[in-house]
Amino acid sequence: MEAQSGHPKGLYVLFITEMWERFSYYGMRAIFMLYMIKSLAFDAATASNIYGSYTGLVYLTPLIGGFVSDKYWGNRRSIFVGGLLMALGQFTMFFSASNSGNPSLAHPLLYLGLCFLIFGNGFFKPNISTMVGQLYSEGDKRVDSAFTIFYMGINLGAFFSPLVCGYLGENIGYQWGFLAAGIGMVVSVVFFEFTKNKYIVTADGVGIGLHPSKKESKTTDVESVKVSSSYIAMWVVIEIIVVTIFKNFLNMDIIGSFIFATAIVGPLYIIMDKSLSKDERERILAIYVIAFFVIFFWACFEQAGASLTIFADKNVDRHFMGTIIPASFFQSVNAVAIVIFDPIFAWLWIYLGKKNLEPASPIKQAIGLFLLSLSYFVIAFGVQGVSATTKVSMMWLMSLYILQTFGELCLSPIGLSMVNKLAPLRFASLLMGVWFLSNAAANKFAGSLSALIPLDAKTGEYITTHFMGFYTIANLHDFFMLFMAMSLGASILLFVMYKWLAKLMHGIH
Repeated sequence: MEAQSGHPKGLYVLFITEMWERFSYYGMRAIFMLYMIKSLAFDAATASNIYGSYTGLVYLTPLIGGFVSDKYWGNRRSIFVGGLLMALGQFTMFFSASNSGNPSLAHPLLYLGLCFLIFGNGFFKPNISTMVGQLYSEGDKRVDSAFTIFYMGINLGAFFSPLVCGYLGENIGYQWGFLAAGIGMVVSVVFFEFTKNKYIVTADGVGIGLHPSKKESKTTDVESVKVSSSYIAMWVVIEIIVVTIFKNFLNMDIIGSFIFATAIVGPLYIIMDKSLSKDERERILAIYVIAFFVIFFWACFEQAGASLTIFADKNVDRHFMGTIIPASFFQSVNAVAIVIFDPIFAWLWIYLGKKNLEPASPIKQAIGLFLLSLSYFVIAFGVQGVSATTKVSMMWLMSLYILQTFGELCLSPIGLSMVNKLAPLRFASLLMGVWFLSNAAANKFAGSLSALIPLDAKTGEYITTHFMGFYTIANLHDFFMLFMAMSLGASILLFVMYKWLAKLMHGIH
């Protein structure tokens, strides 16, 4: 059955399910840094590193969730379990904030809640994204448009959640913000469970996501993904070796070492599968190359929940019409801009496609990185020469978020669609997990970069920090120029590598 827009109704079921899940995630994220700094009295560097470890692991566990779904549970059961774990995590955060005056209780509850959220996201995130692609037959030209619509659902949730959870957290109590996020997650799970059997189906009415991929693929594919325990043990040893290298020789913390090691070993495990044909292996390699570049995008973009929240709280004039806008509210700017501009970008790609002028996916992503670099150049200009205690106009921060929105619309929904089109069916959820694995590395990197902000979170005075021992950061201008340089360099390199990537993709754009 088709909706009036020409898309299956199941798309809109997944849209609403994801919207409420994102309400939960972004609502918690909006107040997470502020809760750690203002209620738990963590310094900016400590809070940033916890934030990076949490958001990094949130995007690492989809590799586990995708594997379990493909091999054992199927998409539907994975989504249900993941949703319940995330709801439990938000309610645990509620109890942590309710006991913030008792660190011996609040801190363990904080870490326990984060663990529930991390593993819940792992089961939920890759599977719901995979189901969007499964609503369409192979070669269906509506897939790109479907992921763009789906992405709007993500950002509707991301728009409302900082306003609701942020208001409750900053004005009444952080526990009430976490409670609202937990209720949103419950709504997501209940809605999905009551509508999935009727609408999450193929054009022929067959239920999607009921069984693991191995039961839905050909026998030859099933046999090819069977591996021996000794083979798995070999990869576990490789993982341990790489973790040790990051920990002992590159001086990373254990979570960062594990994330970056998995970001290397996980993709290698998949691409070395003997069942892959030459074309399949090259297409998977294309996914990996693009995923590497988007690490730089998300590392800069995810400052929204970390250093940019500190910046909004300490250095932005938030007075408006006689009131003070909560610092968390600025995280809604990106989301509302996406809701406004998403249809325009969707129309633009269709218009350019009709004239055979639509850029290929890697070019769109390079453009996204360039726009990201421009956003940091703008805000670096806005804070140039100001003292640590000077509060700048909120328009500088809003301009940054709007420019980043344009970059995100070029990069993120197109990336999800690209993975769906390039990945072999038997590795669909697992490779979607690899795509989110790049986000894991990016988010951990984002936390490490946020820790370099040259501000004392308590006094607001400038402090000096150093990036990799060679770049000194003495003020906010230096800090934002670091992000500008990183994203601009990645954009240029991706433009240069496009022709090689096009060969790896074998005509799939």
